[in-house]
Parts: sequence; C-alpha cells; structure tokens
Amino acid sequence: MATTFDALRIRYFPLILISGWMWNLSRWGISFVGPFIANDLTGSARMVQLAGVALWSPLLFGGVIGGWISDRFNRRRIVICQFFVTIPCLLLLGGIVLAGELQLWMLYPVLFVAGVGWVFDMVGRRVIVYDIVGSEKIDNALALETSGGAISLALGAVGGGALIQIVGVGWALVVMGGLQIIALCAFAAVPAIAGRQQMTVAGLSALFDGVRMLRTEKSLVSILGVTAFVNFFFFSSTPLIQVVGGKFNVGPAFLGLLAGMLGVGMFGGALAVARYQPERRGLVYVGGSYAAFAFMVGFALAPWYAASAVSLAAAAVGMGLFGSTQAVLVMDSVSDDRRGRALGLLSSAIGVLPLGMLALGELAELLGTSSAIMVSVTVGAALMTLFLCFRPESLNLRQKTRGPDDLTDEDPPRARGLPPTVFDLKPI
Repeated sequence: MATTFDALRIRYFPLILISGWMWNLSRWGISFVGPFIANDLTGSARMVQLAGVALWSPLLFGGVIGGWISDRFNRRRIVICQFFVTIPCLLLLGGIVLAGELQLWMLYPVLFVAGVGWVFDMVGRRVIVYDIVGSEKIDNALALETSGGAISLALGAVGGGALIQIVGVGWALVVMGGLQIIALCAFAAVPAIAGRQQMTVAGLSALFDGVRMLRTEKSLVSILGVTAFVNFFFFSSTPLIQVVGGKFNVGPAFLGLLAGMLGVGMFGGALAVARYQPERRGLVYVGGSYAAFAFMVGFALAPWYAASAVSLAAAAVGMGLFGSTQAVLVMDSVSDDRRGRALGLLSSAIGVLPLGMLALGELAELLGTSSAIMVSVTVGAALMTLFLCFRPESLNLRQKTRGPDDLTDEDPPRARGLPPTVFDLKPI
C-alpha cells in the first residue's frame, strides 16, 4: 500500500530532498531580500520589479540551453558546479553590504546568477531524482520535493524578513549562502548513477532538437502551455500579496502570515499528491491550475483579512497539485535521453513569469492592485481554456505503468525485483 513517505525509504533520496529544501529556502529568501534591497535603496516600484526580472529571466532565456547541457554532460557535476558560482556571489554581496559599500548595480548580477543556478538545478537534480527512485516512485518523490519547496517558500519570505529585522541585510545574505553550502554538502554525498544518462548527439543539432520538440511532442506542448499561462497570469501576482493585505490595516506580522499562506496551501496540495499518487496526473495538473485561478479572485476581492487568507491558502492548494505533477508529466512525455531538454523547455515556460510581473505592475497602476489581480487570473483562465481546446493532451495524461516485459537492465534494481543492496551506484 502506498504511503505519503514511500520515497524516503529509497537510498540517497533523503539526501537529495534535503539538498533541494536548503536550495529552495535560500532561493526564496533571496527573492525576498533582493527586492527589499532595491526598495530600500530607491523606493522605486520599477527597480523592485526589475529585481524580480533579474532573478527569474534566466529561466526564460536559458532553459533550452540548460536542458541541452543537462543531457549532453554529467548532470551531477553540473549541479555541483552551479553551487561554486552562486555561493561566492552571495557571500561577496553580503560582505559588501556589511562593509557599507553596496551600490544598486551590484544587486542585479547576483540575482541573475542565482536565477541561472536555479535553471541548472531544475534540469539536473530532478532528472537525477527520477534516475534514483524510478518510475514507480517518481510521483511520490516529486510531490515530497514540491512540499519541501512550499515550506521553503513560506519560511524563505518570513525568515528573510526576520533576518533583516534582527541582524540586517548583509548577514541575511550570508545566511542564504550558508544554506546553499548545506545544500551542496548534502547533494555531493549522493554518488553518481552508473549507466542511466545516455550521451546525446553533440553540437547545435542536439541543442535545436530541444526546440524541435515543440513541433513533434504534442503532449509536451500541452503541458508547457498550461505552465506558461499559470506563471504569466497567476504567479505574477504573488509579489502584490502584501499590497493587497495592506488594505486591512494590519501590522507586518499579519502581512507575513498572509504571504505565508501561499506556502502553507502548496504544502497541503503537494502532500495530497504524495499520499494518494493519483493515476490521472494530467487532470490533477490542470484542475489544480483552475482552482488556483478561481480562489485567487476570492483573495483579491475579499473584504476581510480572514477571508482573504483562506482564499489564498485554497488557491495555493491548487498550486500544490499543479507543481507536484508538473515535472513528472514533462519527463514522462519524452524519451529518457531527452528529459533534460524537456525540463529546459519547462524552465523557459516558467520564465514568462517576469514578463507577467511587468505587465501586471502596469495594469495595477491603472486599475488598482485588487482589480488588476482579478483581471489577470480571469483572463488567464479564459485563455488557458481556449488553448486546451486546441491542445487538450495534458488533460488525459495518466500515471505511467510498466510491466515486467518493459523493464531493461538500465532500470533501477528494485524495479526488476532485485534486492535493494545492489544499487547500481558508484562515486565519481
């Protein structure tokens, strides 16, 4: 019988889970501290939005290249190498702040580097998770990972604000770098998996193959389309949560609690997927998206603080369902040797988020924050419905089932009925 924590029994997965949690906690902390610095230095909403753009834009422009690199080169080394870039940048920026020498232009390159690191983490570590747990446990494994990301989202924002209040911006950045050091140590303790990554064709032909998948892989296009609509029209509103909460005349603590509802709800949705491992993944993926759009309208228009918080938590539950099934749907929609490139395309679909942030910011200037959010999610749901009329494949995707005749020597030993002590793992 399946349980909520099945994947934790698989060797090395807990280490990858810890690494992912620490990385996400740092990333969401950075996403709070970065805009805070921009606002503190300039008081300009435009410069604050540009901080978000710097952090998220690498997903839009670097996803295809990151996916190709993940398929072409050793994924484990790629994930480890990105830590050796992001950690020094965070520690250096923290030291500059502590020395009182910070200038605004120094912030944006560091946020951009953190965004690039996320691209390589997404397209590398998640495929490694698939390699370790196998297709029979991937739903449970990625749902547990998403639940950890949801916790990190809530704690990253609250913790980032608390650190700034208690020890200042400089030490907050140092702590973010320290969290990534923990993530690096946990990930480096996982050996490489022998024989699971097939070397793809080198050169530009392999790179362009990732783009060509948009013409040949209908299910992948359907999945990516839903992702793009959700990120452009739903997630773009998350920086405005505190602005909406301001109309209730509550203090910073309650504003932090309101923002934390997003992580709490996503955690609940992710745990539901981990526990029940639904067969109709696609329906859960799309249905969670519609639930998020619907309840976000309630959040924006609620006349009371409690109603707004409950609506936001309900919308986030839908996002938990969406996020827990997203990556596995993408990886199962293509062959094993193209998973990295498929996840690269996924990161590019997520990368429309900064464009949505800029568009929603301008709309909020015209209509007001609550009205702008309502218009955004309503239009997003309508356009996604129109898209699914032409590309409905994601609605019908189910959990991949494989019989004994489908298994090969490259499948994990437990999938072939072998004892768990014969893990095909070796250090690299």
